[in-house]
Formats: sequence, C-alpha cells, structure tokens
Amino acid sequence: MDIVFYLFGTAIFIAVVLAIEGAYLSWNSSKGPEARRLERRLHAMSAGGHYSDADLSILKQRLLSESPGLQQLLLRVPRVQSLDKLLMQSGISMSMAKFCGMTLACLVTGFLVSAFFSIPVLFSLLTGLACSVLPLLYVLRARRKRLNRIDQQLPDAVDLMGRALRAGHAFPNAVKMVGDEMTEPIGTEFRILFDEVNYGIAMQDALLNLANRIPSMDLKYLVIAVLIQRETGGNLAELLDNISGIIRARMKLLGTIRVLSAEGRMSAWVLGVLPFATAFVLNLVNPGFMSLLWTDPAGNKMLYAVAGLMFFGVLWMRKIIRIRV
Repeated sequence: MDIVFYLFGTAIFIAVVLAIEGAYLSWNSSKGPEARRLERRLHAMSAGGHYSDADLSILKQRLLSESPGLQQLLLRVPRVQSLDKLLMQSGISMSMAKFCGMTLACLVTGFLVSAFFSIPVLFSLLTGLACSVLPLLYVLRARRKRLNRIDQQLPDAVDLMGRALRAGHAFPNAVKMVGDEMTEPIGTEFRILFDEVNYGIAMQDALLNLANRIPSMDLKYLVIAVLIQRETGGNLAELLDNISGIIRARMKLLGTIRVLSAEGRMSAWVLGVLPFATAFVLNLVNPGFMSLLWTDPAGNKMLYAVAGLMFFGVLWMRKIIRIRV
C-alpha cells in the first residue's frame, strides 16, 4: 500500500508540473513577446498579412515540446514519432507534451474517482489506465473523421485537376488550383504539396510526402498512378478521370456495406454498454447488492473474468462488422 501511495503522490506531482508548464507555454505561444515579434515580422513580410498558419507550415520544424529538456526526454520514448504522426494526421493542434499531460491527467482522475468509491486498489489502477486511453481515442477519432473527409473530397479534387490539365495547365498549377479552390482538409494538404514543389523539392518526393502524411488507400492509388505516368507518359487527364470514377465506385460500395452492417454495429454498442448501465442502475437501487463484487474475493475474480470476456467479445464483434473494401 505504501508503494502505491508513493507512486500516486509522484504521479500527482508530475501532473501538476506538466499542467503549470502547459498553461505557461500556451500563454507564451499566443501572448508572449516572442509571439508578438514574430507576428509583426510575418505581417511585414506578407505585405498585408494574407498568409495563414497552414501556408507557412512548411517553414516550421515540428517539435515534440517547446521546452528543450522535455523535448529531449520525449525523444527517448519508444515509438514517440508514431504518436506524433497520429497527431499530425488528426489535424489537432497539439504537441506531444500536451498529449502526454492530458494522458497523465486522465490516469490520475480515473484513479481518484475509483478510489473515492472504495474500490480495490488494483481495480482503481485498471480504471485509471482505462481513462488514460481516452486522449488517444479522441485523437484516433479525429484522425478517422479527417481521413474520411479527405476521401470524400478526393474525387472532386481529382476531377478539378483533370479539367485544369485539359485547359492547358501544367500539373503543378493543377495542384495549386486544388489547394486554392478546395476546402479543408484536402485543400491544406495540396497547398503543402505545391509549396514543397515550389521550394525546389522534386515532384516525386513531394507526392510521396503527401502519401506519407495521409494514409488513404485512394490517395496512394492516385500518387502511384501519377508517378507511373510521369515515367512512362500517356494522357494524364484521362488517367485522372478513371481514378475519380474508381474512387466514387469504391465509396458507393463502402456506403452499401455500412448500411448492411448497421445492425451488427448497433448490436455491438448495445451489448457493450448494457452491462455497465445495468450495474450503475442496480448500484443506485441497492448498493449493498452490488458491493459484493468488489468487497468479496469471489466477486473480484468474477469482475476480472467478466472484464476479460467483454474485452475479447468487443474485439471479436469489431472483427465481424469491419469489412474492408
């Protein structure tokens, strides 16, 4: 128990320090003297201040934290670059330091709430670990929504590029037209693509960077087709029309599959939420009846067994209802 108490105190101290640092860095990045000086310089360089943050993102070096010491510490964490890539793909303006602070805060909050209800320490730790996954789930949800939005916009962007090529524009100018005319998020990605080419990066490398930033299968097909056409030649406008038709047909089939699997998804949600809702209602009606699950040793074993079975059941139902197209 003493070890758990010391670990808990250490976690609270780290969470408070990270929260204070996050609040200071948030204020300094928007209202500090360095931010005001950079804003004045960017306004003078733009001759009117029409450049946005997305337009200048190619000139910035993405850091895991504004603090040099925390930056070096995060670089030693395994697979931290993969997590940072998820943050970039989600479109959320959050650094890895803030993400880690939110994760630690959720862990401590979950542990405190569980301990308040006199739940066993091991189960409280498991609850805290489950709550610590919430920021990651939020990032993954934002990433999925952004990628779905890009997939929906991609056929229109390909059609616009094809029409621009038929009108006599070069391929970089067609990319620029997509970046200027299309809305977020695909407009930002194509503006970055055009800026990279405009700053001297080879078209092949810039297209591969685009495919690396956006893990979309349809976009990868587009990049591969354009790269092959640049090597072998051919009618690029016609090729783009064919790719646009394939993407639309694939999206139509995916929509049909989602409709047919809607019943399975609803069943998964009901089966996953029903035990917790029932336990909550029973605890309100008769607390003594439910308290045996965490006060009696046999009840603890039943809780762990049920949690494991539910975990594997969720994975199994997810495997059934997820159909790749």
